[in-house]
Amino acid sequence: MKVDLFDFHLPEELIAQVPLKKRTDSRLMVLNKETGDIQHEVFKDITKYLREGDCLVLNDTKVLPARLFGVKTDTGAKIEVLLLKQLEGDEWETLVKPAKRVKEGTVVEFGDGLLTAVCTGESDHGGRTFEFKYEGIFYEILDQLGQMPLPPYIKEQLDDQDRYQTVYAKEPGSAAAPTAGLHFTEELLQEIAGMGVHIAFITLHVGLGTFRPVSADDVEGHDMHAEFYIMTDETATLLNKVRNSGGRIITVGTTSTRTLETIAHANNGQFIGCSGWTDIFIFPGYEFKGINGMITNFHLPKSTLIMLVSALAGREHILHAYNTAVEEKYRFFSFGDAMFIV
Repeated sequence: MKVDLFDFHLPEELIAQVPLKKRTDSRLMVLNKETGDIQHEVFKDITKYLREGDCLVLNDTKVLPARLFGVKTDTGAKIEVLLLKQLEGDEWETLVKPAKRVKEGTVVEFGDGLLTAVCTGESDHGGRTFEFKYEGIFYEILDQLGQMPLPPYIKEQLDDQDRYQTVYAKEPGSAAAPTAGLHFTEELLQEIAGMGVHIAFITLHVGLGTFRPVSADDVEGHDMHAEFYIMTDETATLLNKVRNSGGRIITVGTTSTRTLETIAHANNGQFIGCSGWTDIFIFPGYEFKGINGMITNFHLPKSTLIMLVSALAGREHILHAYNTAVEEKYRFFSFGDAMFIV
């Protein structure tokens, strides 16, 4: 299957650079995955499309302020380090700019020595491993020195760092936000729960690979990045109960979707409490075993994310919906509007 089949024209001005003042004021496109029919709503009206006995599954990962700016101790050259994944202890996989200035053994200092890092390894495309040295608690130092790692297509500075976190973010570890969840407020979630809709949480720590373009000509030639997930016994029990009672399992975001599908496929359509790494790649032809519907944002042309939603709703329905979104001037990507595939 050719990657070009998932292309569409996206005017640059439709890429949302800043979030709306109110999370629930985003627009909502409701797409019937069977018929392709489209409804235009405002996100706070998503309650019209939820039913008692349904279950919303949210990813409670928390974005780390993972972008650090430091200097090489030997030359004073400025270095930018983006934390990607914790390895063992205080060793991290990172991306570095400019990478050519950082070799194994290079020492970088942040915050006038509050944090230092020694390069312990090199890999392709600016990848470096660092061992960090500090006194105190690492995540508290990171909160003090780090900046939010906004996606590369967002050029504006973010005034309120919390707007790149979901209101239910809890477990630190992501290099990017699960952006479909940015539309929810605590009040809206309470209203949804009051309707008899179950609210469940999983954790998947989003890696920077979520922004990595598909470089292969054929979909099957793309290698997915692996991301760490956790599902508790409590969540697994609830999801099995909802499924057995005829309720719909609706994921919020592609991260929640990939987690549930990974677990359901490994367990004959059932859910179990577990943790691990997933590199599942979902594209048309995939048979869903875990979910019935999904809330998501509008994604990049030719990305793995538009391939995933095409697997759920059909490529033709998705491309028609996306072209409609462009015509109707929906806002795209992380701070953009939402789609409910149901």
